[in-house]
Amino acid sequence: MAILKHFAVKNADYGAVIDYLKYQHDEFHLVPILDGNGNSMLRDEFYFDGLNCNPEAFDLECELLNQQYHKNQRYDEIKCHHYIISHDPMDVADHGLTGEQAQAIGMEYAEANFPGHQALVCTHTDGSNNSGNIHTHIIINSLRKEDIAPQPYTERAIDRKAGYKHHLTKEYLRHLQGSLMDICQREGLYQVDLLSPAAEKITQQEYHAQRRGQLNLDMANMEIMAEGIAPMKTKFETNKEKIRNAINDIAERAKSFEEFQRLLKAEYGIQVKDHRERFSYLTSDRQKYISARKLGSHYDREYLLQLFEENALAAEQNQAQWVPDDPITILFIKSDLRLVVDLQNCIKAQQSRAYAQKVKISNLQQMAKTVAYIQEHGYDTQEKLQDTTDTIQSKMAKARSDAKLTEAKLKKVNEQIHYLGQYLSTKSVYADFLKSTNKKDFRQNHADEIAKYEEALQFLKQNSPDGKLPTMKDLRSEKELLVQQKDTQYETYQYFKDYHRELQTVCSNVASILNQPSTQKRTKDEHTL
Repeated sequence: MAILKHFAVKNADYGAVIDYLKYQHDEFHLVPILDGNGNSMLRDEFYFDGLNCNPEAFDLECELLNQQYHKNQRYDEIKCHHYIISHDPMDVADHGLTGEQAQAIGMEYAEANFPGHQALVCTHTDGSNNSGNIHTHIIINSLRKEDIAPQPYTERAIDRKAGYKHHLTKEYLRHLQGSLMDICQREGLYQVDLLSPAAEKITQQEYHAQRRGQLNLDMANMEIMAEGIAPMKTKFETNKEKIRNAINDIAERAKSFEEFQRLLKAEYGIQVKDHRERFSYLTSDRQKYISARKLGSHYDREYLLQLFEENALAAEQNQAQWVPDDPITILFIKSDLRLVVDLQNCIKAQQSRAYAQKVKISNLQQMAKTVAYIQEHGYDTQEKLQDTTDTIQSKMAKARSDAKLTEAKLKKVNEQIHYLGQYLSTKSVYADFLKSTNKKDFRQNHADEIAKYEEALQFLKQNSPDGKLPTMKDLRSEKELLVQQKDTQYETYQYFKDYHRELQTVCSNVASILNQPSTQKRTKDEHTL
């Protein structure tokens, strides 16, 4: 997937451009790599051409042109425009892309889109940080050398005249992206839609900030591990990446903008506002909002509102009444069956003839309902009815056992959350303790904090099989899942409990119909119902 990058360069040293293109550089510190004699080393493979200039004299020719038109003399003027065409690493293996072919594409692209400008076109085959992707640098002098014919992307008359500067507009950039897509599709190379906004927009500045932060974090973790402490964090995140991760987490659960706004503030301390049909985000350590378009299209209003609607629809579907897939339990529909009253042992019926008559009528009704129930459910023997009752009882017991087990897990997770919070709140004190020169006095002055830290650390290590401490985010997610699981299991238990109670009522009524004691055990003989 070829992508196009653009940088505006204000450095007046045009010679530095040639040095970077031809000689090896440390991509992290952007300094030349020297050999044993202190000389710069040529890159292993590169292709170097010029457009409207001698490539080896690019710096001199640009400076002469600038003097001729009295342009690019101030320090704050843009001297060069740097475009990079970066090809997919798989193009080499899948489509046979070579450095020569990429250089030819770069020259064609520069001639078509930057006519009249002095330009350097250089292709590297090593890739940034030895990633292996072939990429082409196109560096043009911001000042136009020659007049050009009208082009689709030129808006003003001066955009076609010599002595005027390169004017990059949104329409011009879209033209450049479309032109690159057309060439790559023609050559049969991998290509993405450059005209659509990126789902996650990572600028060059953010990319390098992440690399520097990761290096600093790795160095700090080495010092921590030297003290025998496992580091809490091994991956550095920029501020924008933290916001993206927070939005991704909340957006998966939120079913409306109001819920999204509330959860994002409560769990991550990030405020979000909807202004002029755009979302903007504000963290607690900033004074200015970060617009969603700086984060990517997946963090803007249109995408998130659509996601909230999908979440709400999915939640409605999941709220449908739970129905077990067991062939026995799927038949259960709670009825209004009641126990048949034993008139011989009913004191009130013996004292009141009218009440006894009422009970007799009720008993006849319940007996009729019981007969209809067993016929409807296919219980043709008393033994079969009792077997079903026993089966449902065992399922009820298992459902209750599962719910209790989940409760125990939830209790353990709550303890981990408690001790992790205790660990984090006392971590800074313990770090100061490790750095202190007089540890004895420091421990005496901060005995409670150090004791809490050591207690929390010991508990967390005992409950972390891999030795790595959990994160608060992971624990809260696990807690949320366990709470949902517990609620579902208790619903299942209540379901089987109601079913079992109804079957017990049916068994008791059948025993009354057959003139059997309700507590009588089953015999081996089957009674036809």
